[in-house]
Amino acid sequence: MTANLFIISAASGAGKTSLVHALLQQDPAVRLSVSHTTRAPRPGEQEGVHYHFVNVTTFQRMQEEGDFIESAHVHGNRYGTSRSAVEAQLAAGFDVILEIDWQGAAQVRKLLPQAVSIFVLPPSLEELARRLNDRGQDSADVIAIRLAAAREEMRHVTEFDYVTINDSFAVALEDIQAIVRAQRLRSQAQLKQHAALIGTLV
Repeated sequence: MTANLFIISAASGAGKTSLVHALLQQDPAVRLSVSHTTRAPRPGEQEGVHYHFVNVTTFQRMQEEGDFIESAHVHGNRYGTSRSAVEAQLAAGFDVILEIDWQGAAQVRKLLPQAVSIFVLPPSLEELARRLNDRGQDSADVIAIRLAAAREEMRHVTEFDYVTINDSFAVALEDIQAIVRAQRLRSQAQLKQHAALIGTLV
């Protein structure tokens, strides 16, 4: 199997989701893992696109059968990443992105240590606060909570293989693309992909 598993985590509001979407648009060999959740769909959300929406019984059964490589209980709802779904995409030759928080990343690394982890930082807490305020979506109290959460998340940055700072979106995207390309060029991956050629040389 020459495909790669990538974890992308970030401080809250650092632009992770936008970077992942841009990567998916520009690289057809990358797929985003779609998580399972017990929460109800929000307006506009589609089954299998945004989440796999399941009931608590189904989620618990999957958990008991060991099908989640990471899971979390957030605000009364459960979320999890299906191992069988990820492995099917990898087996089909697609690189897979897990867009999860640092806690989920820690769970995945224990089960799948070959996963490559990337953390996205804002250029500063002041800039992060400005971006959150500019959105005009949250009250001052909510923004304060998100900033406190971001500070806690950033304390785990040293647990990741790579770090990019989303000061310039274009540069941060280039950083992530470079990591993906470099992982594909690792010697073992190249040996598997081009076995016929390399076999004539060694």
